[in-house]
Amino acid sequence: MSVAPPPARARTRAAASRTGGGALPWLAGVCAAFVLVQLALVVPGSGLAWDETVYTSQVSGRVPAAFFSAPRARGITFLAAPVAQVTTSVLALRVWMALLSGLGLLAALWVWRALVPPRVLATAGGLFAALWITLFYGPQVMPNLWSAYGALAAVGCFLRAARDRGGSRDRGGSGHRDRWALAGVVAGVAVTGLMRPPDAVWLVVPLAGAALWVRRWRRPALFAVLAAGLLLGCAEWVVEAYADYGGLAERLRLAGRIQGGIGRHFAVDDQVRALDGRALCRPCDVPWRHKATAGWWFALPFLAVGGVVAARRTRGPAVAVLPPLTAAFLAFPYLFTIDYAAPRFLLPAYALLALPVAECLWRLTGAAVPGGVRGGVRGAGGGGGRPRPVAVGLVAAALVGHLAVQYAVLAGAVHNNRVMRRSFDAVAAALHRAGVRPPCVLSGSAAVPLAFYAGCASRETGGPDASTTPAALVARARGEPVAVVVAPGGTPPGYVRAWASVPLPGAPALTGYRAYVAPPARRDGASGTRARPSSGARPRG
Repeated sequence: MSVAPPPARARTRAAASRTGGGALPWLAGVCAAFVLVQLALVVPGSGLAWDETVYTSQVSGRVPAAFFSAPRARGITFLAAPVAQVTTSVLALRVWMALLSGLGLLAALWVWRALVPPRVLATAGGLFAALWITLFYGPQVMPNLWSAYGALAAVGCFLRAARDRGGSRDRGGSGHRDRWALAGVVAGVAVTGLMRPPDAVWLVVPLAGAALWVRRWRRPALFAVLAAGLLLGCAEWVVEAYADYGGLAERLRLAGRIQGGIGRHFAVDDQVRALDGRALCRPCDVPWRHKATAGWWFALPFLAVGGVVAARRTRGPAVAVLPPLTAAFLAFPYLFTIDYAAPRFLLPAYALLALPVAECLWRLTGAAVPGGVRGGVRGAGGGGGRPRPVAVGLVAAALVGHLAVQYAVLAGAVHNNRVMRRSFDAVAAALHRAGVRPPCVLSGSAAVPLAFYAGCASRETGGPDASTTPAALVARARGEPVAVVVAPGGTPPGYVRAWASVPLPGAPALTGYRAYVAPPARRDGASGTRARPSSGARPRG
């Protein structure tokens, strides 16, 4: 049965939705605020944490590359490279990444403009951007936020491509062909794969399942773009697996071992405890002291369900259900397959859940919100009539309380990061005074970040980052400064016990650490020229 063409006003409104008519001011305002808050509260005085030093060192023009362990992917290094290649300034890198994070959020939200009204979309973006996790990792050289952007964009483009009937007007079609939707699916999945290959797999599974489940979505083009995005995003990781790790199966095995073994693990409670500002909770056997920091987390599923119910009639079941369904798939491995937690792991799920939560909040206030596109025609208003003052007040109060909690946790996380940077800077200065200056090598406890701050190479003789042997390290000390860092209570390895013991003034983060510095020896080449390592395994990355 055919449906009559939409009236002129509806066609005009649909056309405006496709071009982003009224969405740009809303979304640009949210993204600009997101960047400004980062620049004001997170960037000043912050330093690169352990994982960031690994990623940044891969593309740094002045610091040797750290060992690149099996679980990592190089996608985030491509974003950091333009700045890391030319300067070691952490401030410059932070500002660059903050600006990129704002543009990335805008791009990920922009693809939804034909599916969700501007007010709801801007609210969803604001809710996601206001999380302390999003703000904290916005200016960081870490892949999880960008994995979230890729997932959000991929789901939006998938819905647009699935609804595109090739420009026909049957079944309520508007006659418009969404030419960029298929390319957007490829790009979104590829970005996620470049950042976090496992996330890309968990992203594609529900999308492919939806294409199989819904009869009119069973089109070869949808499956092709999902496969193409997955292949493009994960190709580098797979090629590197065969080049440096002994094959894909071996890399997956090593990655699982480094993460403590992939299997049946209940990490929901670990994620809850980590919401008080912990970057990593491993092992996560700490008491749950700050319960208020998890209030929003427990409300999240109820608000998401409310949003699905609210959006199902006005925007259709696909737009209502697919984002939270995909979010559940993306969250599953981090909640039920590993035995530790990091809040950043769930950023892709939070980005997608922000959409139904925003729908729910608008519905709770009673404010009229235009419907989304159903078959190419915007639906009628789905939010009722006039706003209900009491409901508006309650929702506003809840949001203010939520933002206060997020700000408090963010302030604590940023403070800890600044303390860490001061400690690393102090240790780097002490190592330089002890004669450990570039070109140089560090090994031992916390050697990876300390080496980055000191401008040295980091080489480990054991553990998941093993890239050399004790004999090779001793041989290397004949040509350049070498130091081994030992944690408080740790026993120095036998081959360094005759080396000079230097206390490291890294309080409070590195209190009690010591460095065992190799005695000065003949240096190969002229002063200031990097000595060629005499032996040792080639670092990956």
